[in-house]
Amino acid sequence: MGRLPDDNALLAGGPADFGIFYARHEDAMLAFFLRRTGSPELAADLTAETFARALEGRRRFDATLGAAQAWLFGIARHVLARSLERGRVEDEARHRLGIGPLSLSDDDLARIDELAGEPALAALAGLPDEQRQAVEARVVGELEYAELAVRLQTSEAVVRQRVSRGLRTLRARLERRP
Repeated sequence: MGRLPDDNALLAGGPADFGIFYARHEDAMLAFFLRRTGSPELAADLTAETFARALEGRRRFDATLGAAQAWLFGIARHVLARSLERGRVEDEARHRLGIGPLSLSDDDLARIDELAGEPALAALAGLPDEQRQAVEARVVGELEYAELAVRLQTSEAVVRQRVSRGLRTLRARLERRP
């Protein structure tokens, strides 16, 4: 059995190659959006638009600027930002490509939910409010400590301590799981 082509070759290839690229990165995209939105349906919509834009722009991908997965996550961040800005998921690339609306089955939604790491979300919800807010803002929201300190109206040292304690507690709870 031959070795699978790398992402660069897949992006330079035809539609079947892009299908392999899609399958290779679909779960990572769904998980990325699910962590940021909390909605399986919204995560699926954002993922679909991200891959449609990647398909349209694959010929412009330049491997000398970075890995294909990083390029894809860059598109994903842009799609998410635009969607948050406009209050809706954009679907222009899907329309241009003739891709119809998504129809998700219960099995599809269950698979997306599995990607969310529900035990981690449950453990996060069980943290004291101050730690939970700090961990969510730092890890999920990707805020810098200085910005987080301003938002929480406390010192950067206190924020670092809350995040550290929260992550330590999460790790301990998740390691105790059967």
